[in-house]
Amino acid sequence: MIECTLSEAVRTNLPMLESWLKSAWINPVAVATTAGAVKVLMAQEIASASHRDILVDLTDGAPQLVRAANGLPARIAFGFDDMPLGLALIAELLRAGRGPAVGEPAMAKLMGYAARIARSEAAVLIQGETGTGKEGMARLVHDQSPRAKGPFIAVNCAALPETMVEAILFGHKKGAFTGASADGEGLFRAADGGTLFLDEITELPLALQAKLLRALQEGEVLPVGETRSVKVDVRIVTAANRDAAELVAAGEFREDLYWRLNVMPIALPRLADRRQDVRAIAAAMLIRMQNDGTDFAWLSAEALETLQAHSWPGNARELGNVLQRALVLRDGDAIEAEDLGLAPVRLFTAPAAAPAPAAFGPRADPVPAAGTVKLMRAGDLHSLSRAVEHDAIQQALDENGGNRRETARMLGISERTLRYRLANMRELAAAA
Repeated sequence: MIECTLSEAVRTNLPMLESWLKSAWINPVAVATTAGAVKVLMAQEIASASHRDILVDLTDGAPQLVRAANGLPARIAFGFDDMPLGLALIAELLRAGRGPAVGEPAMAKLMGYAARIARSEAAVLIQGETGTGKEGMARLVHDQSPRAKGPFIAVNCAALPETMVEAILFGHKKGAFTGASADGEGLFRAADGGTLFLDEITELPLALQAKLLRALQEGEVLPVGETRSVKVDVRIVTAANRDAAELVAAGEFREDLYWRLNVMPIALPRLADRRQDVRAIAAAMLIRMQNDGTDFAWLSAEALETLQAHSWPGNARELGNVLQRALVLRDGDAIEAEDLGLAPVRLFTAPAAAPAPAAFGPRADPVPAAGTVKLMRAGDLHSLSRAVEHDAIQQALDENGGNRRETARMLGISERTLRYRLANMRELAAAA
């Protein structure tokens, strides 16, 4: 786990940062126990900062992020509205690409589990949809293992030519086949002393699955064209975007190999079930995509909420595409919700329309029969007023395509007031 220190001023002025960092699998401490731990300080504490540290300024102005440069620490400034993204950006500056970006407490626990199993030599099978971060988790297992200083070799089995898979994995002797003008080391030997990550392992041909099983059991490989096996010292981590157990049942994957690989399973949920991870991954991607020294473009609060509400069928790859497109096509300094090209967030489903009155026949008496009138209590009146208000807000959001600025202008209220009203609507919807 990455360690950082928070100054007392940061803990006092930004108390929610500590809880976010813990959800991001970053350990905030008062006194560092590891060399080179980054300090997070308030802007006025610049005298205590080194070029590796992060200075935070709470301001009502436009948010800013300035990278560390010329011996100066990184600086980040934001107000209440931009705090969710601000906290995520601080965490990803601290992470600096060392491990997957997470913000969900459940994912932080999963990373802790991965770090524990990394200390063993057991095989790891990571399963999840494409774009859920399987290679990032595999790298975490390697980085947290005793093999961290050794090589990490990653290969997508589905991308290997079927006629060359054996030679690519196990190596070959010069002249073993047409075009083999020199000996080939193979990925197993290239990863000797480290970790070999076999992605989409379920796409490996059945004939090769038997040879892979032998290599795992014996700790040796037989290069194509050779007559003697070569010992290898490799930790195997595999991944699949299809359910390996179902493929075993269907006869498409060897059962003995499955049990050999599935010693330590890791299941990665889809991004739609990891709303806080969307915030963390978006922050990490924005930092990575904007490294050219130009002004850093923030996501507006509305844009961030739109991202977190999206279903993400393409998972993190789709998120990366959306952010890259928005950075190119945005009109202003910040990325607004309309720059994302996603459907606006709809907080409530409109109630079913009342049935139209019959065209013929007597109309209902507008005056209720005696004894049927129920007086409205104060609480009922308040609920009715609130329901009318919420309906008006939702209608205005729909008419403005989810744009909060235009919605607030239409309703004659400030954007901040609109945000408070929307937060109240979400709380009521969650409690319903």
